[in-house]
Amino acid sequence: MRSEDSGIERSPRIGDRIIDKSAQPDEGKIHEWIGRGAYAHWAKLRDWIDESYPGVFAPDWLYGGKNRGWALRYTSTKAFCSLVPAYRLFSVLVVLGGAERVKFEEQRSSWSLRLAKLYDETPTFHDGKWLTVAISSADHRREVIKLVSMKRPPLSLH
Repeated sequence: MRSEDSGIERSPRIGDRIIDKSAQPDEGKIHEWIGRGAYAHWAKLRDWIDESYPGVFAPDWLYGGKNRGWALRYTSTKAFCSLVPAYRLFSVLVVLGGAERVKFEEQRSSWSLRLAKLYDETPTFHDGKWLTVAISSADHRREVIKLVSMKRPPLSLH
């Protein structure tokens, strides 16, 4: 990874995004970049989305520039979520519009303190709250599943 200021190569730091615009990442690159533990959550969440919303989403890679890098976006008529690979990290971006924010508040006591704090600290823009939720455990993954299910109920129940 090249430092913009010095032109010198540096090792990636935890949280660095995949910023090489020349080629969208493949599963091998994702596994290598985010690491084995994070990749297990990545794969399980992708499998859950595929099984819960059969035929609804055709995930596409979106390049957000040199600061945001690549994200795997799930959308149909409106945004569902984006999976964001970072060096040794994996996060999910979920935009909560007005209706989803009301639902979140109604269910506030059922969310973890971690997610409630993230929600409270995230600014609200004209199109909603853009929550970027780090996934580092099965509990985090289950909570993100609950969050996106609140946005759009699954078509197939497990």
